[in-house]
Amino acid sequence: MEDQKPSALSENVLQFHTVGSRDGCDVPHEWSSPEGGKKIDISNQIFCNRSLNMKNIIAVGFDMDYTLAQYKSETFESLAYDGTVRKLVYDLGYPNELLEWTFDWNYMVRGLVLDKKRGNILKMDRHKYVKVAYHGFRELSKEDKVEIYGSSLVRDSFDEPDYALIDTLFSLAEAYLFAQLVDFKDNNPEKVPKDVDYARMYKDVRAAVDLCHRDGTLKQMVAKEPNRYINEDTTIVPLIKMIRDSGRSTFLVTNSLWDYTNIVMNFLCGGRTVHGPHTCNFDWLQYFDVVITGSAKPGFFHEDSRANLFEVEPQSGMLINTDNGTPMAQVGDPSPKILLKSKDKGCRVFQGGNVGHLHSWRTMLVVPELEKEVELLWELRNMRKDLILMRNERDSVEDKIHHLNWSLKFEDINENNKHEMLSALKDLESKRDKVRQSHQQAQRECHQKFHKVWGQLMKTGYQSSRFAHQVERFACLYTSQVSNLRLYSPDKYYRPSEDFMSHEFHLLPL
Repeated sequence: MEDQKPSALSENVLQFHTVGSRDGCDVPHEWSSPEGGKKIDISNQIFCNRSLNMKNIIAVGFDMDYTLAQYKSETFESLAYDGTVRKLVYDLGYPNELLEWTFDWNYMVRGLVLDKKRGNILKMDRHKYVKVAYHGFRELSKEDKVEIYGSSLVRDSFDEPDYALIDTLFSLAEAYLFAQLVDFKDNNPEKVPKDVDYARMYKDVRAAVDLCHRDGTLKQMVAKEPNRYINEDTTIVPLIKMIRDSGRSTFLVTNSLWDYTNIVMNFLCGGRTVHGPHTCNFDWLQYFDVVITGSAKPGFFHEDSRANLFEVEPQSGMLINTDNGTPMAQVGDPSPKILLKSKDKGCRVFQGGNVGHLHSWRTMLVVPELEKEVELLWELRNMRKDLILMRNERDSVEDKIHHLNWSLKFEDINENNKHEMLSALKDLESKRDKVRQSHQQAQRECHQKFHKVWGQLMKTGYQSSRFAHQVERFACLYTSQVSNLRLYSPDKYYRPSEDFMSHEFHLLPL
C-alpha cells in the first residue's frame, strides 16, 4: 500500500516530447462520440494551474492507489483503523477498551496538520494562519488559537518533527485515532502512563500503522475481497486504450509491491470476478509499456535517490539485477537468459529506481473530494455572493464609524452637532455588531455545508487552504477522477484561467 505526500498522491506523470497522434482509433472514444464535445459537467471537468499542451506529451503514467484504484472510505479506512487499534492493544500495550472504539470515516479531511506535542488538530490557510483548531474533539476558542499559534508574521513552519501533515487519504484513519487518544488521555489520566504524552501516542499510532503494512494485514483483506474495498470502474481500460490509440506510451508507478499490484490491477482491468490471487493473470500488462512497483514515493521523485532498479519476473515475483534497466549477466553466466523471453514488445515490470530512469514530467492530481466540492460551490453561489455583500456592508459601517470617531477627536464641533454625531455613532456601532453577527453566522452555515467541522477543502475562511496551496504548487492539472480524461481530446491544449489580484477582483461584477 502507498503512503505519499500530496505532490505524489494520485498523480498522472506526463512525459514531454513532441509527438503526433495517430489518425483514427480502433473504436470511437467518449470525447469524439456524437455525445462528446458538449459542455462537461463541472464535477467532471479538468482544471488547469499551468499551461499543458497534450500534443507535446509522449507518455502518460499513472499511480495506482487512489488514482486508478479508488478505495471505498467506509470499508477500507475502517479496515485500516481497526487494524491499527488492534496493533496498539496487542502489540503496544494500550488498554483493551480501545477495541470498543468506532471510526467515523467522514470526520477527518485532507490538508489538516497534527500538533503532536499539544494534541491539537489544525486547519490553516496558505499563509499558515490557523483558522480552525481542535484539541482532540474539543474546539479551541479564538483566544486559545491566538495564544498558542499567534497572529504575527513570525510563524511556525508547521512541519516535522513536531507536526504531522494529513495530506493523503491513507492518513485520515490515523488522524481520527490520534484525536480519540488525546481525549482518552485527558479524560482518563490514570489509564495512561505518565511518560506517554501526546507526541508519544502519535508515534505509537504511526508504529501500529506501519505494523499493519509490514505484516500484510490490509493487503490480505483487500486481496480476498477487492470489490468490498475498491470501487469498480469500467472506464479505466477504455481510458488507457484511448491514450495508447493516440500514439502515446503508458506506464504505472506505484509504491505497492508486485504481488499486491497484480491483484488490484486484475480487479480494475477485467478481473471483476477475482476472489483471490489464484485467479489472477497478467493480461492487464498489455495496457502498459512499463510498470514500476515498490517505487518508494515521494523519494522516487528525487533524482539523487540511489534506489536500485530490479526487474520483476511476473510469474514468480523474483527480482533480477539490472544496470539502469539493462539486463545484467549473472556471475558465471555471461548471458542474462532469464530476461530474454520477455523482451519482445511486452510490458516490462520493475521494482525501485527513481525518476531519473524516466524523463521530465508534468503532473495531474486526482482529488476525489473535488466532485462534491464544486457541486456545492455551484449550488451555494448565491449564498456566497450574499457573504461578499455582507462583508462589504461590514466594511462600509466600520468606515463610517472610523470617520465619526476621527471627526469627534480632531474637529471643532459645537455641542448640538456633537450630540447628533455621538447618537449616530451609537447607532452605527449597534448596526456593526448586528451585521458582524449575521455575517459570522452566515459564514459558519456556509462553512458547514461543505463539512460540519472543517468546512471547504480548498478554502480556509476567505483564503485558499494549505491543501489548495499544495495543489497549486504541485499540479499542472487537477480533477476529481482520472476517468475524466476520457471527456477530453488526448491532444487538448489545457490553459489556466486568469489569475486575479485583490485590486482586480473588486473591479469585477458579482
